Amino acid sequence: MPAPKRKPAASAKTAPARANKIEDKLARLGLRSDMDLVLHLPIRYEDETQVVPIREAGFMIGHPAQVEGVVTSCEIQFRPRRQLVVTIEDQSGQLVMRFLNFYGSQTRQLAVGNRVRARGEVRHGFFGDEMVHPAYKIVLEGAPLPTVLTPVYPSGEGLSQTLLRKAIAGAMARVDWRDTLAQPLLASLELSAFEPAVRLLHNPPPEVDENALADRSHPAWMRMKFDELLAQQLSLKRAQVARRAKGAAALPVIGALSDAFLKKLPFELTGAQQKVLTEIRADLRASFPMQRLLQGDVGSGKTVVAALAAAQAIDSGFQAVLMAPTEILADQHFRKIAAWMQPLGVSVAWLTGSLRKKEKAEALARIESGEARLVIGTHALIQEAVQFAKLGLVIVDEQHRFGVGQRLALRNKGLDTTAALDSAHTVPHQLMMSATPIPRTLAMTYYADLEVSVIDELPPGRTPVITRIIDQNRRDEVIERVHAAALEGRQVYWVCPLIEESEALQLQTATDTHATLVEALPDLQVGLVHGRLKPGEKQDVMDAFTRGEIHLLVATTVIEVGVDVPNASLMVIEHAERFGLSQLHQLRGRVGRGSAASICLLLYQGPLGGTAKQRLMTMRETTDGFEIARRDLEIRGPGEFLGARQSGQAMLRFADLETDQWLVEKARTVAQTLLRDDPATVEAHLARWLGMREDFLKV
Repeated sequence: MPAPKRKPAASAKTAPARANKIEDKLARLGLRSDMDLVLHLPIRYEDETQVVPIREAGFMIGHPAQVEGVVTSCEIQFRPRRQLVVTIEDQSGQLVMRFLNFYGSQTRQLAVGNRVRARGEVRHGFFGDEMVHPAYKIVLEGAPLPTVLTPVYPSGEGLSQTLLRKAIAGAMARVDWRDTLAQPLLASLELSAFEPAVRLLHNPPPEVDENALADRSHPAWMRMKFDELLAQQLSLKRAQVARRAKGAAALPVIGALSDAFLKKLPFELTGAQQKVLTEIRADLRASFPMQRLLQGDVGSGKTVVAALAAAQAIDSGFQAVLMAPTEILADQHFRKIAAWMQPLGVSVAWLTGSLRKKEKAEALARIESGEARLVIGTHALIQEAVQFAKLGLVIVDEQHRFGVGQRLALRNKGLDTTAALDSAHTVPHQLMMSATPIPRTLAMTYYADLEVSVIDELPPGRTPVITRIIDQNRRDEVIERVHAAALEGRQVYWVCPLIEESEALQLQTATDTHATLVEALPDLQVGLVHGRLKPGEKQDVMDAFTRGEIHLLVATTVIEVGVDVPNASLMVIEHAERFGLSQLHQLRGRVGRGSAASICLLLYQGPLGGTAKQRLMTMRETTDGFEIARRDLEIRGPGEFLGARQSGQAMLRFADLETDQWLVEKARTVAQTLLRDDPATVEAHLARWLGMREDFLKV
């Protein structure tokens, strides 16, 4: 069927200025078209279909009730604070409505003699039953009651429920209701038709199962969830097809550099590393661009796999580039990979924002001339001045920390150069790496346009890290433990969440902690590193720690990724309850990188909230990154887990990946069939659910 037209929510030419302001407010919620409004579904409902006598409402403590009565008094009181107190009564009794915040116009609305219909929770007050800040409206005697439950919508600043309901009702009168999915398909999936499902969700009748609406298990919700998942799968799979239709330079040569590199390594690759390297090498031989996500737990050996992929690009006559989110991590990669590559005759360039003008100019010239075969750096790599001679492979580490635009900007550095070689060669291959394992269901849903490789095995010799949870009150014992470890020749990290004092959070700061530990441990060398230090100063401290000249390093989360000091076997994390689960796991991964038994101490400030307690217990119970990722997904949900704002991925509004996994599987299957057999339905469905936002999904 043809794609339904997306009508604008209102005409800017004919609407008055006030309407344009409303349009702007709606647009801030992403509501730009009639279909956007129709798919803006309620988050809950209020039952305004019946009125109970005031006396009966007094027995409904803790539950919302709707009453109706005539105002018998309305006065502003000043003790114990300024408030508006209104009394209403019906034949069964009286009720006080109390407003702690109010407008002057409300005293006129609620004048004595007016009839009021009020809804809220009744509580027993000093002067009898009362409602605090009830929802209310002025009505005439005998005014009809609603016949459906009243929807409550997600809103924003300046958008009342009344305004949203009116805008949505108007859109429902104008929208094209034709179903995007054929009736036989709906029947086979046991799904309801689109229009009745949407109409029920906006205006459910009183007899509807309210529990099924609340937990989104109602058949109408099932249709919405399936449609949403199908739109996402269609878009991502179509992006995958479009990517495969593009050209890329095939990088087929595994030659002298790759062979020499492997022989030079002082260790054997694990079976998992060999498996993912085989997958990557096969992708690089293809004439369409690789787009692969390389997942691996902290310390699993992703860097050496990335370096071997770069070696294949260089063997094939192309340049490779690796971009990392922080200068510390980029420097770690540069030192490690350059030590492997440069003795084999590979020129490696280093580019960050902190380079001096002359150094930067020299690096840019080497990159543009092609002399630099491998380039490593930070966000500075996406600057306009950076031009590659022959870019074949882009590697992005900790890819979730970059926005979509940043990743695309680096990939597009290869557009012009490769196009000059052959009209079919348009983009370089792309390898993205992440030490934050993504559960299978989440990867299947959000990364349907990527191939995913997993290193699920740690190199031999790595020792498991023991994790202990310790109350802040035992801080002196922890300091003694740190002292003992340092005297035994072991190095220690002490991680703090803030640089400067925050009155709101009352957290121990890195600078204060450093001063305290210097005083408490005068016989130890105590270093300090945080994000506000100049890059050179930061690197000097890290180098001294790596050389063993610093016993105890006090740091903020700048050491979260990329720091590799095998002798560091004890970590203390201050105010661990303030860190996310993934971040705690990343930090803990800085120890246990050598042969010594390693310990991570999580210092917390009680009392702990439920979520914080869950996180700390998870850290104590497991060191498995994939299990931690699974629990993190349960705690935070997919949007926050992936970092919606950074990743650019459109988060699911209605479906839940834990409870609706069976729908994900069905949506994947249907998407494959529709893409193969029914392009018209694909277009119609994507137009309805994504509109002009489909490109936003193409990472």
